[in-house]
Amino acid sequence: MANVLVVYYSSYGHIHEMALAAAEGVKQVDGTEVKVVKVPEFEITKKYMSQQDAYVKAQEAQEDIPEATQDDLKWADGIVWGIPTRFGMMPAQMKQFLDSAGGLWANGDLEGKATAVITSSNTIHGGQESTAITSFVPFMHFGMIYVGLPYGENPEQMTAEGIGGSPYAASTVAGPDGSKQPADGEKQMASRLGARVAKVAKALKGNI
Repeated sequence: MANVLVVYYSSYGHIHEMALAAAEGVKQVDGTEVKVVKVPEFEITKKYMSQQDAYVKAQEAQEDIPEATQDDLKWADGIVWGIPTRFGMMPAQMKQFLDSAGGLWANGDLEGKATAVITSSNTIHGGQESTAITSFVPFMHFGMIYVGLPYGENPEQMTAEGIGGSPYAASTVAGPDGSKQPADGEKQMASRLGARVAKVAKALKGNI
């Protein structure tokens, strides 16, 4: 049995939806167990965003998702990270969560675990690829094994349409005002990435 963790941060719900799609992909792989957890919000962010209806509704929709812990990371054989874009890189909430895992790094607790990224941005060129690629850096410090999303496995990426997706990560485009929800093709990419991480985690377990 391989354990796959989907850990994400989501302000407006786009990454939340993509994370759930990734979890469904994991479930399609026999011999795997999946857990979905969220990175907690900053209190100061709650204070200043509480007047935005879209933010409040998105947070309410995630109330049943447990908050991520370091024990969750240790439990997992594979980890899919849901990381939205903030100015071309991961948000501070996710960075703080990773920074708090220094003890796991020191003990090598994450070494040899399969990992992948799901991301989002308001526009196609708003940092989807840069966020995925820069997130690769701390995961290498943890000793994790990065799993991409090749075109051959995910033909929906081979399009000129305004949707997310790249060889680096599954992704979604939220639209300039954030009102665009993940398209079916984008969620399919997330599902396939979840399944891919599950398969790699199974193959690696006990061999590294």
